Amino acid sequence: MKVFKLFIAIGLISGSASASAANFSFMGNLNHDDAVQEFNFEVEGAAREVTLRTWSFAGGTNAEGQVIQAGGFDPVVSLFNSSTGALISFNDDGFHFQVPATDNEFPTFPYFPYFPNFSNFPNYPNPNFPLFPSTNFAYDSLLTTNLSAGNYTVTVTQYNSIPAPFLANGFSGSVLENFGSHSSQWALDVSNVENATVGASYISQVPEPDSFAMLLAGLGLLGLIAKRRKIERRSASL
Repeated sequence: MKVFKLFIAIGLISGSASASAANFSFMGNLNHDDAVQEFNFEVEGAAREVTLRTWSFAGGTNAEGQVIQAGGFDPVVSLFNSSTGALISFNDDGFHFQVPATDNEFPTFPYFPYFPNFSNFPNYPNPNFPLFPSTNFAYDSLLTTNLSAGNYTVTVTQYNSIPAPFLANGFSGSVLENFGSHSSQWALDVSNVENATVGASYISQVPEPDSFAMLLAGLGLLGLIAKRRKIERRSASL
């Protein structure tokens, strides 16, 4: 009987580790093509999967049941350790870029999944997202990461403003103007966390061009960006 009670007590303690975890939904607008919007959240107790999901580009229904209209800009979501400022990972169009823990400078990021054939690019919609009606693209971001207890910072930027390895080092800045003829609205769900809040909004400093060119080359994104520009120009002319 004592052993049975002990198991119950352990179960209650374990179950309470994430009892206060919740989903948080945020909406707003960027005031510049190169703007950065921060969010802060806390993970308490046992490690768990945390999901970051945008509803900017194609719209949809967020975690609070609010319907988000399609037509926002193409977002990039980045996740940082708040204590160290180190980048953990970032996500564009549902594709996940994982940062090696030992890299101190612009690393060659493993790229998941790797595009085997750029000719398939126009029709790669992520099945987790609705499609934007006029283009049939799915450009929102979805990032699920297993996180231990601690404090974290999330950023939303416009494609293709990607992060440096540390938050203080800034972002690459976007190649788009006027939000690519879309609206400046963003919408973000931060799921399975504690105490999520909206943080600072600012226009990022842009690191040295050579450093970011090396980063993009390591990601295999130079060809992807060029291909996507052609696709978007062609779609805009239809």
